[in-house]
Amino acid sequence: MATGMTKTALTRHMAEKLEITNKQSAAYLDLLAETAIKETKKNGVFVIPGIGRLVKAERKARMGRNPQTGEAIKIKAKTVVKFRVAKSAKDTIAPPKK
Repeated sequence: MATGMTKTALTRHMAEKLEITNKQSAAYLDLLAETAIKETKKNGVFVIPGIGRLVKAERKARMGRNPQTGEAIKIKAKTVVKFRVAKSAKDTIAPPKK
């Protein structure tokens, strides 16, 4: 299984490309994550242009099954966070087949 870029590698890459220090680059990533969390919690959505959006959604209560026993169980309603990929990013990464 291929591994993704680590936070350290991303920090170094950004610092190199933007000609800033690794410390400044790490601070930017931390601020972006903190802002995304606060805004999603407060407004229900946070958009990162060209990449996608974090969306807070309400999931309704539903019936499920215990996989070990097959017994029907009630799953409570809850709030979840979803990430929706921007169309431009999706089409670049995995172009539609013709």
